Amino acid sequence: MTATAATKFELITTDGAARRGRLSTAHGEINTPAFMPVGTAGTVKAMMPEDVAATGAEIILGNTYHLMLRPTAERVAKLGGLHQFMNWPKPILTDSGGYQVFSLAKRRTINEKGVTFQSHIDGAKVQLTPERSIEVQRLLGSNITMVLDECTEWPISEEGARKSMELSMRWAIRCKNAFEQRSGFGLFGIVQGSMYPELRRESVACLKNIGFDGYAIGGLAIGEPQEEMFEVLDYTVSDLPQGRPHYLMGVGKPADIVGAVLRGIDMFDCVIPTRSGRTGQAFVRGGSLNLRNAKHVEDSRPLDVTCGCPVCANYSRAYLHHLIKAGEMLAGMLLTFHNLHYYQDLMAQIRGSIESGTMSDFVTTFDREQKSGAVISETK
Repeated sequence: MTATAATKFELITTDGAARRGRLSTAHGEINTPAFMPVGTAGTVKAMMPEDVAATGAEIILGNTYHLMLRPTAERVAKLGGLHQFMNWPKPILTDSGGYQVFSLAKRRTINEKGVTFQSHIDGAKVQLTPERSIEVQRLLGSNITMVLDECTEWPISEEGARKSMELSMRWAIRCKNAFEQRSGFGLFGIVQGSMYPELRRESVACLKNIGFDGYAIGGLAIGEPQEEMFEVLDYTVSDLPQGRPHYLMGVGKPADIVGAVLRGIDMFDCVIPTRSGRTGQAFVRGGSLNLRNAKHVEDSRPLDVTCGCPVCANYSRAYLHHLIKAGEMLAGMLLTFHNLHYYQDLMAQIRGSIESGTMSDFVTTFDREQKSGAVISETK
């Protein structure tokens, strides 16, 4: 098998292992390294699509499992596809449902054919095979389709990890066979193998032999320490095709992203900025703020004096604290906007640093700020 090259990836420049690139799809370009806000059910929670775009996001993530249950992929297709349905004209990547194999472990059974879930909505049994996953993503109109895989738990024995990885590789072949090649629409494979170097290498070799438009690394950010995640990246990313995008699934916190970029990762997604926004946490230079804390009750400063987002331009920490205490939904909306803007600004800074060959200086400053918290203090 060979790669489809249905999406075009241009590697513009590098700084060490860090890569500055551009991924072209039928719905537009994505500058990399890129962070994808998570829009699991056809919406980035607490955000209008145009506001998501205003933060700088060029691509969002949707979810096969959730959308096939409600409103169903067939209904979305009938209504013009996910882009039109949710009013997002830019690129969309859809997770295949593989993460739900992990997160809904108590509600599913798995075998060679695929996964049978007990719906979290009505308890009905729903089967998701590699072929059905690809079909659902095609009906949704995903620009980047992910293969169905099994995201294993952590920790797991080497025997268990091998069995799971080999099943995922057999599913990857079936996904490639089921994928309909179209210009501007790509298929990504997913590397598995837990924390075992030889299994990761075998997985990469298998996926390269099949051939994909991009290569994701799965089975990380599920509870393991950051140093273990970075160790897996150290011996995995270098084996991936350099002319294809590298996607680290489910990551993460700002420090995780910076460390992964240094190891050659191009794409990220995570619920952290949106979930944190809905629970009163704001990401700022130097760390994060807990807006639930009473110390903010009369604090007239913005979240971050260096931030150019409308939230920081127009609202104080005191007002955001008040909204949270009053239970107002506006609190989650404003903090989510700010957090996504922070993440997109971080990615823009990273891209600029790679372009100028100053990534090491950026990392030194970033690490110093993260350790000291001195740039934006929680105290006046």
